Amino acid sequence: MRRMLMAAVGLTAMTLATSVYAQGTEAEAKALLAKAVAAVKADQAKAVAMFTAGEGGFLDRDLYVFCMNTKDGKIATTQVKQFIGTDARELKDATGKLYGPDLFAGAQKDTITQVEYMFPRPGADKTPVSKVSFVTRASADLGCGVGYYKQ
Repeated sequence: MRRMLMAAVGLTAMTLATSVYAQGTEAEAKALLAKAVAAVKADQAKAVAMFTAGEGGFLDRDLYVFCMNTKDGKIATTQVKQFIGTDARELKDATGKLYGPDLFAGAQKDTITQVEYMFPRPGADKTPVSKVSFVTRASADLGCGVGYYKQ
C-alpha cells in the first residue's frame, strides 16, 4: 500500500511539473511561425487580433506569435502586453544585450532569421533563460516571429 501511495505521489508530481514547465520545441516554433505568416497573408487584421488574443492556436504553451511594423519597429502584437507599441529596436535582455535590432532586421527579410537572447518564461518565475526567436517578413508592413526556450 505504501509503494502504491508513493508511486501515486510521484506520478502526480511529474504530471504537475510537466504541465507547469511544458515548453514548445524549435520545430513547433518554426511551424507556428509558418502558420502565422499564412494567416497574415490571408487577413492581416484578423491575424493580428488572433495573435493578441492567443486564439486560433497562436498561443501554445510558451509559444506565441509577436509582430512588429517593418517601417517604425513598433510592436503590433505579443503576449507580453507591456511591449505593444514599443519600438522593437530598443529591446534589451537581462544581461544588457540589445537584441531588438536583430529582431527588426529579421522582420525586413523574406527568409527566417534566428535571434538568441535571455527572456523570462511566461508564468510566475521571471528568471531569464535562453530563448531563440525565428523572425521573418509576413507582409509589406509586418514582420512576425515565434520563439522557443532552449532550457
